[in-house]
Amino acid sequence: MTRVALCQIPVDHDPETNLATVRDALARARGADLAVFPEATLARFGPRIVETAQPLDGPFVTGLAEAAREHGTAVIAGVFEPAADGRVWNTAVALREDGSLAAAYRKIHLFDSFGAKESKLVAPGDEPAVVELAGLRIGLITCYDVRFPELARALVDRGADTFAVIAAWGSGPLKEDHWTTLVRARAIENTTWTIAVGQAPNPAIPDGFGVGRSMLVDPMGVARHDLGTGPGVLPAEIDAAWTETARATLPSLEHRRLGAGRS
Repeated sequence: MTRVALCQIPVDHDPETNLATVRDALARARGADLAVFPEATLARFGPRIVETAQPLDGPFVTGLAEAAREHGTAVIAGVFEPAADGRVWNTAVALREDGSLAAAYRKIHLFDSFGAKESKLVAPGDEPAVVELAGLRIGLITCYDVRFPELARALVDRGADTFAVIAAWGSGPLKEDHWTTLVRARAIENTTWTIAVGQAPNPAIPDGFGVGRSMLVDPMGVARHDLGTGPGVLPAEIDAAWTETARATLPSLEHRRLGAGRS
């Protein structure tokens, strides 16, 4: 069993405030092997992210590493790092329990939808990432990425047995329904445990980012836990043996016939 903490926190524009929130959440996640935080944990989305972005050896990730080491807990969290073209990368960092950097995944699919234009401020990444943490092989997925099943399948083909989906999901008509449906779909079609963690709404900043609804979904698509909309730290367990059972019952990954029916 791997003990996982879903850390559904509100996010501020100030990185120091957010780092303090992360430290508090890790203290509440005592005993977890892995703690997963939302997309954009470093700073809330907005025009200031270009000025707020930090390199991976900057104070925010350094602080995350210190907190991970202090609690003996691996951490996944979203940050912004300066990109070469003057924009930023929307990056998911994965830290081992000793604080060392295991992976940094730069979000591939940018949210130029529903009237938003993430690409104005964010440069796209181009490489999927699977990282070994807390006894799991975790494929990293950030927010809008979850709408692209080909990314999740590429992660499974790279050996992922678990997905970590981090998000600052925007509110709006049908948006929350899309989130819960897509998270469960990625779990079902890949028979893969899925840890999905979103920002909690921040009442002090009513900009529409963060609907909560962090979930742990099992390989058959059952939402074992759902944090609702408010802030919270939810301890949960992932049973790797259940993945084997699910894949024996539903061997859809083995049944793929790429190109079948094409002329």
